[in-house]
Amino acid sequence: MTKDEILATNAAFYRAFERKDIEAMSAIWSQGTGSFCIHPGSQVLRGWKEICASWDQIFKNTAYIEISTDVIATEVTDNIGYVVLIENVFQVVRSRRLEAQSTATNVFQLFGSKWYLVHHHGSPILR
Repeated sequence: MTKDEILATNAAFYRAFERKDIEAMSAIWSQGTGSFCIHPGSQVLRGWKEICASWDQIFKNTAYIEISTDVIATEVTDNIGYVVLIENVFQVVRSRRLEAQSTATNVFQLFGSKWYLVHHHGSPILR
């Protein structure tokens, strides 16, 4: 499996995020209880049920979101791959325009012939 496949799955994750598309997000995330998500400044969420509820809440409270990414590193070994990157986020929440940067790590696991997101951790970059 190649870095290009990991980067394509990573890009699909951010497209689903920008489109606020919970169905697309569901197709990207592993549905198991071994999945983890840590949104910037938030606690650890475990399993797709908790993770899905968090994305649903984010999508409902966000009128608009735009994300560009700067990839720092991508690694793939056997059935695990990860992307370390900077998220540049512009969003409108409750009529307020917000811009922020986060450092993020996205970990993907190969199940069958498809890569699934099993861990997303975003940490705010404080200025």
